[in-house]
Amino acid sequence: MSNETRSSETRSSEASKYLKFGSVTVLILVSLGYLAYTGVEESKSYYVTIKELNGMGNAAYSKRLRVAGNVVPGSIKRSGTRVDFMLKENDLTLPVSYTGTEAPPDTFKDDSQALADGSFGRDGVFHAKQLQAKCASKYAPQPATTPAADAGKSMLQNQSSGAGGMVN
Repeated sequence: MSNETRSSETRSSEASKYLKFGSVTVLILVSLGYLAYTGVEESKSYYVTIKELNGMGNAAYSKRLRVAGNVVPGSIKRSGTRVDFMLKENDLTLPVSYTGTEAPPDTFKDDSQALADGSFGRDGVFHAKQLQAKCASKYAPQPATTPAADAGKSMLQNQSSGAGGMVN
């Protein structure tokens, strides 16, 4: 009888070890899942237009947002590391206050296209933590003449003048 008692005690202590190990494993997996979920939620940002932002109501104040538009000429006001400016999309404007850790990009100028990443405040100002900009003139269409067309023209001019062309 004492052998049976020892055997059942051994089995129950092994079972409790497995139960403890399983509980700890489940707890760790649940914790990692929660951390992953909250990390994704914090880093998620929604792209909205100025018109959509104005129509969001109270939902606009609780989300991380991205808003794009053209910088209104003459609206850029620098004060230390803070930059205030206006974004324009069609006939709508949005005041933006950038207080990021980095200086605004060199391409951030009047009439440039800008993308502000941050949150919309109850004060009606978009508070940006990140700012991206691209120079409007850099992405403007080129004039109609291209280097290949110019090269073709000069070849035709050379042939008609007799210089370097084939002689019949």
